[in-house]
Amino acid sequence: MGVRAGFETLDREVDVDLEVRGELPPWLAGTLVRNGPAKFETDKGSFRHWFDGLAMLHRFGFADGAVTYRNRYLETPSFRAARDDGHIAFGEFATDPCRSIFSRFFTHPRLRRTSNANVNVVSDGDRDFALTETPIAVEFDRETLATVGLADYDDAISGHVTTAHPHRAPLTGDLVNYVLKFGRRSVYRIYRQRGRTREVLASLPADRPGYMHSFAVTERHVVLAVFPLVVNPLSLLLRAKPFIENYRWRPELGTRFVVFDQRDGSVVADERTDAFFAFHHINAYDEDGRVVVDISTYPDSGVVDALYLDRVRGDGELPAAFPTRYEVDLSGGGIRSRRLASDSFELPRIAYGSHNGRDYRYAYGVGSRDNGTRDFLDQLVKLDVSSGRTIRWHEPGRYPGEPVFVPTPGGRAEDDGVLLSVVLDAEAGRSGLLVLDAATFTEIARADVPHAIPFGFHGQFTSRRS
Repeated sequence: MGVRAGFETLDREVDVDLEVRGELPPWLAGTLVRNGPAKFETDKGSFRHWFDGLAMLHRFGFADGAVTYRNRYLETPSFRAARDDGHIAFGEFATDPCRSIFSRFFTHPRLRRTSNANVNVVSDGDRDFALTETPIAVEFDRETLATVGLADYDDAISGHVTTAHPHRAPLTGDLVNYVLKFGRRSVYRIYRQRGRTREVLASLPADRPGYMHSFAVTERHVVLAVFPLVVNPLSLLLRAKPFIENYRWRPELGTRFVVFDQRDGSVVADERTDAFFAFHHINAYDEDGRVVVDISTYPDSGVVDALYLDRVRGDGELPAAFPTRYEVDLSGGGIRSRRLASDSFELPRIAYGSHNGRDYRYAYGVGSRDNGTRDFLDQLVKLDVSSGRTIRWHEPGRYPGEPVFVPTPGGRAEDDGVLLSVVLDAEAGRSGLLVLDAATFTEIARADVPHAIPFGFHGQFTSRRS
């Protein structure tokens, strides 16, 4: 792979104006904040997995055709321990902290009480937060990227694992997510949030809970797809292994779809289908007594192992995900599935504000040229889910990140807007912001950054506040 720069530590923090090549639409005003790992070594240890690196925020500001860029590390307890003492002090996804066996047992590090919020960002309108898969959100200032502190809530909902992909309920605007609490009998608690208060909507007990990075909502439902990558919670306490290495792939269990009614939390469908694995849901919606769920799927959980740093920095193969539709019959008729397109498709995004949880036509993601497994994700893909037709953007030696859709104000078409993607130029050893017309998938503009930005995960665009 020519992508090692995407998995190397970035020590520079800058605040610069970028030179724009091309012309940005005059209506594009606001901020894109992206999140991802950017420090993979400390003075006394190294992280083992892409998902473990310490979080850095990257802010692109847009106004009057100009672009600014700023990056800052998220100054959490996890980061401060690495900076000040050189220690990996908290259990990460696939890296244990630097502690003795005695200390490990009595502090349960594998329950991942890390504040290293390196996955996503979300806004509640007044405040901005960085998120990871532990229920510890970190507030930051959107303009300066300064870390404000850990979030607090006016409730007693607790748990060990959550998702960094909360959803806005399409009809109410409530933030919806779940927390998983491990125990003799573990339980998923789906909740809705208004302001600083969270309210439990539904609970689902589980003897062997599965690893789920995301979930789906529709106008009327919440959908959990429980993949058969499962854990015995006792293993997290008794086995001297990092968090994810306690999970086991059990394909004989199949994948379980549980559909909850948003009004009262009741289970309206509980069906199983063939085993598969996924990180990301694309979208979901209700249709004629069914729930349609589109997911970027892998045949098994091998992709987790493929993303250890020694593999992605070397010549390891990267399994491909493909967009797949699952239709869950709410009257007990089981699940039908079909692949939506032949192109690989990960880090999916849609016109979220107008089509999340509703019938839609277009999705945008990253993929591998010719579905190859010997290189990293090297193309952007626009998918028409109704026809399976795809459009691709690809330049040799360049590796794009998640494409964030920004709608044209007052636009009528679902794909009327632009896509923002951070792209690594492997040969030049630096990254840039690429802006595509979402309808035609042609380049509008780009702006180079003075360094390589490590491959990140997710970001959000927020229009300039009045």
